[in-house]
Amino acid sequence: MIKKFIYVFFLIAFLNNIAFAKFDIKASTAILQDFSSGDILFEKDADREIYPASMTKIMTSIIAFELIEKGDLSLDDKFMVSENAWRLSQSGYSSMFIMVNDEVSVEDLLKGIIIASGNDACVALAEGIAGTEEEFSAIMTSKAKEIGMMNTNFSNSSGINDPDNYSTVRDILTMSHYLIKNYPKFYEYFKEKEFTWDRTGGDPITQGNRNPLLYKNIGADGIKTGYLAVERYSLASSVKRKNRRLIAVGSGFKTKNERSRESRKLISYGMTNYDLIEIAKSDQELIELDVWLGVKDKIKAYVNTDIYKTIPKARKRYLKTIVEYNGPIEAPIKKNDIIGKLKIFYKDEIINEYEVLAFENIKKVNIFTRLIKSINYLIWGDV
Repeated sequence: MIKKFIYVFFLIAFLNNIAFAKFDIKASTAILQDFSSGDILFEKDADREIYPASMTKIMTSIIAFELIEKGDLSLDDKFMVSENAWRLSQSGYSSMFIMVNDEVSVEDLLKGIIIASGNDACVALAEGIAGTEEEFSAIMTSKAKEIGMMNTNFSNSSGINDPDNYSTVRDILTMSHYLIKNYPKFYEYFKEKEFTWDRTGGDPITQGNRNPLLYKNIGADGIKTGYLAVERYSLASSVKRKNRRLIAVGSGFKTKNERSRESRKLISYGMTNYDLIEIAKSDQELIELDVWLGVKDKIKAYVNTDIYKTIPKARKRYLKTIVEYNGPIEAPIKKNDIIGKLKIFYKDEIINEYEVLAFENIKKVNIFTRLIKSINYLIWGDV
C-alpha cells in the first residue's frame, strides 16, 4: 500500500499576508543568495552582460587553489616575473609592484591578487602556471563552464578592459559560491585587510584590501571589488553572521560610496526579511519507516545532502515536508537503497524533492517468523 508520513516543521500561527515593501538598489544589475539553501532572495536584471573587471580575479585564484589541492602546485613555488607582468605594475593599474626577473612565491602572488588586487600578480601567476596568459584564460573559461557559468568568457587573468572578458552577476555569484564551498581554507585570504609585500630591491609595501564591507563590522569576509570606466563600480560580497551566510553581487554602481552603501543595503535586506530553515542534514537520521518481514519493524532513513530553505519571515507556517514511500517496506533492505522521497512544499506547492535512503541493513526474518507474521496480517491486518 501507499503510505505517507507528514512531517510538518512549523505549526505556530504567524501574522497573515505580511508583504515586504518593494525593494530596489542603485545598481544596473544585482543578485542576492542565501549560501546554505542556494535560494535567490533578490535579483535585478541578473543575466545582463557585464564586464566583471577585478571580480575576474576570483577565477584566477580558483585555478591556483585547485592545482594546490591536487598537489600540482605549492604555495612555496616561485615564478619568475616577466616584462608582460611587470608592465601592469605601472601607474594607472592596481598592482603589488613586482619587478622584472623577481622570483615571487605563489602565496605572495595570491595575496597580491586577492588583497591588493594586483594585475601584475595575476599575469605572473597565469604565466607561471600555464606558460602564457592566453592559455591560462582558456583554462579559466573552461572551469567557468564546468561549474555552470554559462554566460561568461575570460580573455585575461586580471579583468582589465577587454570586450571579450564578460560575464553576468548571476555567473559571478555561481563562481563566488563555488569558491567558498570548495576552498574554505584558502577563502580566508579574502578577509585579510592588508598585505605587506617585502619586495626585491626596495622597501616593503603595505596595501589595504579594497573591499569596503570588511571595515563595516557586519560580518563581511570577502569577496572582490571591481572597477572599469565603462562598467563603473562592482562588488561581489559575502557576509556571515552566526551560521548564516549571504552572497551578493552588484555591478554598475556610480561611485565607491554607492557601491559600499547599496551592497550593505542588499545584504541587510536578506538578513532582515528572510529566515534560513534547516530541514535535513546530510548522513543524519531523518525519520524511521515501517518494515515488513524484517528482523526490525522500523528502518532509519536519511538524505545524502544538506537541505535548507530560505523563507520570508512570518511565513514559516507555509513550509511543510512529506516523506512518501511504499510501505511497509519489505525486507531485506540494504543500506543506501532508495526507499522513499522527501517532498518539500511551500503554500501547498511542491518546490523540491529528494531521495530518501536506507540508513542501515535490515535482514529478512526466517521462514517460520514470516509465516506467523503473514497469518497475523491476514487475520488482524497487523504488520
